[in-house]
Amino acid sequence: MRIRNLNVEIEFIADNIVRVLYYYGREVIVDNSLVVLPNLEKLGIKGESTSPSIISFASKSLSVDIKTSNGELIIKDNKGGIVVKEKRRDLKFNEELSTYNVDQEFELSEGERLYGLGQHAGGNGLGQSSAYKLDYNGLSVTLSQRNTDIGIPFIISSKGYGILWDNYSLGSISLKGNELRVWFEAGKKIDYYVIFGDSIDDVIKGYRKLTGDAPLLPKWAYGYWQSKERYKSQDELVSVVKEFRERKIPLDVIVLDWRYWGKYGWNAFKFDEIDFPRPKGMVEEIHKMGAKLAISIWPTFGKETEVFKDMESKGCIIPGTTAFNPFKEECRELFWSYVKRFYDIGIDAYWLDASEPETGLGLVFFSPIHDVDLGIGKGYEYLNAYPLMETKAVYEGQRRISDKRVAILTRSAFAGQQRHSAISWSGDVLGDWATLRSQIPAGLNFSISGIPYWTTDTGGFFSGNPETKAYAEIFVRWFQWSTFCPILRVHGTNFPKEPWRFPKEYQDVILKYIRLRYELLPYIYSLAWMTYSNSYTIMRPLVMDFRNDKNVYDLDEQYMFGPYIMVSPVTLPSIKEKEIYLPSDEYWYDFWTGEKLEGGRTTNVKVSLGTIPLFVRSGAVLPLLGKDGSNAMEDWDVLHLRIYPGKDGYFEIYDDDGVTYDYERGKYFIIPIRWDDNKQELTIGKKRGDLEMRKRIMITWVEKGKGIGYSKPDVEVEYDGKESTTVKRH
Repeated sequence: MRIRNLNVEIEFIADNIVRVLYYYGREVIVDNSLVVLPNLEKLGIKGESTSPSIISFASKSLSVDIKTSNGELIIKDNKGGIVVKEKRRDLKFNEELSTYNVDQEFELSEGERLYGLGQHAGGNGLGQSSAYKLDYNGLSVTLSQRNTDIGIPFIISSKGYGILWDNYSLGSISLKGNELRVWFEAGKKIDYYVIFGDSIDDVIKGYRKLTGDAPLLPKWAYGYWQSKERYKSQDELVSVVKEFRERKIPLDVIVLDWRYWGKYGWNAFKFDEIDFPRPKGMVEEIHKMGAKLAISIWPTFGKETEVFKDMESKGCIIPGTTAFNPFKEECRELFWSYVKRFYDIGIDAYWLDASEPETGLGLVFFSPIHDVDLGIGKGYEYLNAYPLMETKAVYEGQRRISDKRVAILTRSAFAGQQRHSAISWSGDVLGDWATLRSQIPAGLNFSISGIPYWTTDTGGFFSGNPETKAYAEIFVRWFQWSTFCPILRVHGTNFPKEPWRFPKEYQDVILKYIRLRYELLPYIYSLAWMTYSNSYTIMRPLVMDFRNDKNVYDLDEQYMFGPYIMVSPVTLPSIKEKEIYLPSDEYWYDFWTGEKLEGGRTTNVKVSLGTIPLFVRSGAVLPLLGKDGSNAMEDWDVLHLRIYPGKDGYFEIYDDDGVTYDYERGKYFIIPIRWDDNKQELTIGKKRGDLEMRKRIMITWVEKGKGIGYSKPDVEVEYDGKESTTVKRH
C-alpha cells in the first residue's frame, strides 16, 4: 500500500513489536540488516479498511492505523491509548550523495520523557559538560561516533515504548515541546521498529529479541580492573599485580595499553622484545597470581607494519585511512587472525580502542570514511556501525575456535553490539567534578539504550596528581560511583592511579570500596545472569522501576543498581550532606546504618569521605559474599543474605564455572530465595541447574543498627541445594 508518494509495509514481529517500512521502490532495498537478527518470525497480520480513509493492522497488544487522508500513522495499545503518532515522513533525494535523506516528525504526549540514544555527555568532546540532562526534552542530539560520544538510534519513552531505527548513517534527534524530529543523512528506506511493553524492561526485552541477547562475560570481568597509560614493560606490569597480592588488595584484570609493539610499528600485533622479552611467560605469571590480562588493540596500523601491508594487499584497508574495513567478511576474518596471536598466548580480554574509528588522522572520525566505498555501500550509509562490525570480528572469531568466554572493552558502540560481549567505556574524559557529574546521565542513557555493560576511566583519563588532596577527593568520589557501575575499572594518563598512590585517608576509602565490590559479586553476577536470560538492565534510570512516580522522570543523579540498591554519587567537593528523593510506595533502608525511611519524599542524607548515599528498597533479598577474597574466581562457598523487611521479596542467586559457555547448556546452579513478609519467613528453595554445590549461608534481617558493616548474622544454615530450607525470623 502507499501513503502519499511512499510505499509502506507493516510487519508484526511479535504482538508488541511492529516494523514500519517506507520506500519508493522495493528493488533498491536490501533486507540484510547489520543490527536486526535474520530470519525473525513474523505474525502475518494483514491490513483491513476500518473506514474509507483508515487502514488498520492489529495484534493482541497493538494496532496500527494509517490515515490515507493526511498521511498520519498512529500506533495504539489494546485499550485505545496512543503509543506513537507519526505526523509525517519523507525521503528527500540528495543528488550529491545519490541517495535519500530521511526526515520524520512525531507528536509526543504531554509530559512524556525520552531517554537512550547512546552516550552523550555533551561539552567539548572530552566528556566534560557543565550542563547535563537525563531526558532529552528541549535538546538536539547528533548520532555520530566520536571519542566520548556514542550514537545509538534507539530511544525509550517514559510511556513504555521504544523506537529502533535500522539506519547506520549520521543522525539528528531533536525534541522541542511535544514535537520529535528525526533526520538521517542517508537511507534508501525509512525503517523502524516500535516496541511496546508493560514495563521498560519489556521494551528492552523486545529490543534484544530483535538484536540479540547479551552473553555472560567471564566472572572475573565483574571484579576490579587496573589500568593506566601505560605499563611500559613486562617487569612493570607483573610487578603491579605482585604488589596487589602482597598488599592483599583484590584484583582481577591488569591492562596493557598501547606501544608494546615498539620497533615493529603501530599496532603490529607483536611485542618488542626489549621491554617484553617473554610475552607468553608474562601471561602465565599473571595467571599464576590469579589475575587476567587485557591488551590494547587498534583498528589502524602503521604503514610500515606487516599487518598493514597484508591488509592493503587484500583490499582490507579503507581508502585514505590506515583503518581496516570490518564491513567485509574476509577482512573481519583477517583481523581476527591477527588478534588470535594474543589469544594463542593466553591473553584473556581485548581492548578495542578507538573503535569509532580513529582513522590514522588523529581525532577525526567522520569525514575520512564518509565518501569511500566500503564494499557494501558508501561510507555515509554505514559509518556509525563501525564498532558493531569490529566487535563482531573478534567475538565471532573466538567463538568459532573456543568455548572460552569473550571479553571485549571498546570505546564506541552501536545497536546490537551487546551480542558481542562488548563493554563500552565513556572515552578519554577529563578528571574533574563537572565531568564526573555529566558522566552519570551519560551512562544511564547508554544503559537504557539496550547495551548493559558500561564503565568509565575512573578518575578521568586526563587526571590530576593522586598525591594532592584536591584530586584525591575527585578520584575517591568517582571510585565510589564506579563500584556501582556494571564494570569497575581505573584508567588514566599523566599519573599512575593504583590505590597505594593516594594519601592514606583516601587510600583507605578506595580499599573499602574495592572490598565492597567483591562483597557484592554474588548479587552482581546474578544480575549478569538476569541480563542474559531475561534481558535485564543492571544500571537503571529510576524511571525503569518507578514509572508511576513522575518525580523520578528527570532525576539524573540517582539510579538503581539492580532491583534493590539505589545509588546517588557525590559530585561536589567538601559537602557534608546531600538531598535525596526516595521513590514512593516503598520503604527504604539506609545501606550504612540500616535505618528504615518512608518513600515518596526528599531527605537530606549526611555524607562523609567514606560514604555516599545508598539505599536499599524494602523486600530486598541481597546476597553478598561472606568471606574475603583476592579475585572473583575464588569459591563462593560462604554467602551472607541480608533481608530488608517491609514487603515480600524474591531473588535468585546464580553461579557457574565463570569461564566457559557451559551455562548455555544448563551447567549452572540457581538458588531461589523467597521472603514472606507476612509470615516473617525466609525460604531457600531447591537449586535448579546441573552443577552441584554446597554453601554456608549467613542470614541477617536488617534494622537500624544493622547496616552493611554489621557482621554478626541472626542465623546460619548449611545448604546443598537438594532440599528447601525455611527459616523463621525471631
